[in-house]
Amino acid sequence: MDLQLGPLSITTMIRMDHTHVIAAFHRYRRSTPWWRKRAIVELTCTALEIHAQLEEEILYPALSAAMSSDEILATSKSEHDKMREDIARLRAMRPNDAAYDARFMHLMREVIHHVAEEETVLLPTAERALTSRLTQLGQRMSTRRLQLVAQRRPAMIAVNTVATFPAASLAMVSIGAFILAHGLRAATERRSRQPAKGVARRSGRNQA
Repeated sequence: MDLQLGPLSITTMIRMDHTHVIAAFHRYRRSTPWWRKRAIVELTCTALEIHAQLEEEILYPALSAAMSSDEILATSKSEHDKMREDIARLRAMRPNDAAYDARFMHLMREVIHHVAEEETVLLPTAERALTSRLTQLGQRMSTRRLQLVAQRRPAMIAVNTVATFPAASLAMVSIGAFILAHGLRAATERRSRQPAKGVARRSGRNQA
């Protein structure tokens, strides 16, 4: 039986964004090579910028129209602005700068605090106030995300994504791909030989 997933709600997509960003952060180490640090930081910063813009363009206006007070949204927007300032400072630095690690750690502490507030306050509020619109808003977010990614050199995003993983992980992926390709090729060759054997057997019977 095929398992088909329907459209995701906007709150589910936001939680997934949070998970992906924090997972990238956990791949960062002070001992990480400079080129991998830069890839992790750039990927994380790009993801955060896109995430914040999506929330501000789609979720926040919908919530503002459904809520009597914008206090929660004002706090979230303020945190987004602070995050953008931190990202700008980080991008002005190089991975071998003495304060680079500390600056990235500071950014991620702020992000984790923001994520905790969103997941305990903002998203539950959205799920109560926008129950009938969550999937529609999720579809809008998916469409807009593709547009924003296209504006930000998707090839470079892909390169940075690959570079964030340890060499050992990439090696395992490559080995797995090789084994799979080899297995598929062997299976194809076996299938291609089977009809030939069948024809040979039939030919032998006919000659007899």
